[in-house]
Amino acid sequence: MLLVSPESTETASLYYSDKDYVELGQLLDAPGTGTRDKPPEADLTAARQVNVTWMIHDVTPWRLDQVFPLDDGRDVWIHTAANLDRTRNGTWHRADHPTQLRALLKGLGLMGKASADTAANAAEATEVTEASPARATRSGGATDWWWALPGAAAGAVLALFLRPYVARLPLDRLRRGEPGPRQELRDV
Repeated sequence: MLLVSPESTETASLYYSDKDYVELGQLLDAPGTGTRDKPPEADLTAARQVNVTWMIHDVTPWRLDQVFPLDDGRDVWIHTAANLDRTRNGTWHRADHPTQLRALLKGLGLMGKASADTAANAAEATEVTEASPARATRSGGATDWWWALPGAAAGAVLALFLRPYVARLPLDRLRRGEPGPRQELRDV
């Protein structure tokens, strides 16, 4: 399990045999519990975030918990997404034992002060997210389809330009498999 705090730029990792691994799993609850939509009472714009990535064979992520311990000290909101190879949609729920969860994250060294760079970037990202409407994106790249138009035009121009030169090449002899030149010299 890999734990990352983007605000404080701190990281930790746990192996399945660690006692903290089992405790953290119990504190985060099982995936699939909760609601699909973010609850309106979960104001997370200024909340700290800790990402908990569960790994299969220490290589492939299969579950992602985004933990939001609010600054008021009462609630800890958790967004859990499982089956990451198929979807990133997940569920929201409130931690049953927020004090214990905060203590565990602090013990792992993930609750330090936010660095100046990440605080400025988080504020800027929040402003951009709130100012721009949400739009659906496809996974697999941000390249739009319109890039195909200049590529097709360049291919057509290149084909027209190279056609006379390709016509002069002796490609027909190579296709028929004739070895050597077409004429023979004979001794008489």
